[in-house]
Amino acid sequence: MPPDEFARVVERALRDTIRLFEGTGSPVITDGEQTKSSFATYPLEGISNLAPDGVVIPFEDGHTRQLPRLTSGPFRYGVHAATYLAAAKRLTSLPVKQAVISASALSLIYPGADIPGYPREAFLSDLVSEAVADIRGCLEQGADSVQIDFTEGRLSLKLDPSGGLLDNFVALNNRVLDHFPPLERQRIGVHTCPGGDRDATHSAAVDYAGLLPALFQLHVGRFYIQLASEKDPERVLGIISRHLQPGQTVFVGVIDPIDPAVETPAQVRDRVLLAARRLPARQLGTTDDCGFAPFADDTSTSRDIAFAKIRARVEGTQLAAREMFQ
Repeated sequence: MPPDEFARVVERALRDTIRLFEGTGSPVITDGEQTKSSFATYPLEGISNLAPDGVVIPFEDGHTRQLPRLTSGPFRYGVHAATYLAAAKRLTSLPVKQAVISASALSLIYPGADIPGYPREAFLSDLVSEAVADIRGCLEQGADSVQIDFTEGRLSLKLDPSGGLLDNFVALNNRVLDHFPPLERQRIGVHTCPGGDRDATHSAAVDYAGLLPALFQLHVGRFYIQLASEKDPERVLGIISRHLQPGQTVFVGVIDPIDPAVETPAQVRDRVLLAARRLPARQLGTTDDCGFAPFADDTSTSRDIAFAKIRARVEGTQLAAREMFQ
C-alpha cells in the first residue's frame, strides 16, 4: 500500500475509534492504539540497529511472538507515545489516557551476551532516559493519565519462578518512575495481565500471589489489573487488599476481551460490587482485562463487539456507583 493511502486509512481508523469511544459514554478515552505497530514495539519503528531474532514469547495455544534483538548502541526510541496522543487530542475534547510500553519489556531486546562497545548497563541507562522521555512527553502533552503496559510481569514468573527476573523488572521500572514527583506519579499507572493475543494468554497459569506483592512496589498511583477472566477473583481481591496503600487506585478488570460474549451491565455491576467488598470504594475504578488486539492483527473480536463491551463496562460501573454511593 502506498504511504499516502496508508496514512488515509490510519486517519480514518483513528477518527472512527475516537467517535465510537466517545459514544460509549466513557469519561476518559484512548486512541485504541490504532496507529501503533503493536503496544510493545512502537518505540522500535524506524530503528536500524535491530535484528529479527530476539526473545520468543510463547502463548498457551502454541503461537509465538518474537521481539527484535539490539545489535549495536546507542539505543534511542524511533517514536515516542506523545505522537499518538497529539493525534488523538486533535479529534476529541474528552480526556485521553495514553498507553506506553514499560522499560522492562524493552530491556528484553538486549542480547544475552554484551554488545561490543555497548555494555548492558550503558543500554539500561539509555533505556531509562528514553522511557522517562516517553512518559514525560505524554504528561506535557496533556494526557489525563499514562498507563505503563507491564504484561511481562506475570510472564517473568513463568520464565523465572524464583522471582529474580520480576524483581529486576520492578527495580528497572522504578528507576524510570523515580524521575517523576509524587503528584505526577498519581497520573501514572501500571497495567498487568497474562497476555491476550489471538484468544490465548502467555501466563494465566501463573499464580497472581507471586506477582501482586511485587507489583505494588512500583512507584505509581494507579494499578490496572486483569480480573474478569480470573478463575477466583475474590481470592485475588484479597491479595490486592493486603497490599493496596492509601493514595493508590486499583482499576479492576471487569471485561474479558478474549470472551466473544458481550458482558451485560448487570454482570459488570456485580463484578464491581464484589471488588468493593474487599477494596475501599474511593480507591476503586474499572478497566478491561487487556487490549482487544494488542499486536494489531487479532481479528477474532470485531470492533462492534469491542465497543459493545466497553459500553457495558461504562454502564455497569455507573450502576455499581449508584449502589455504592447512594
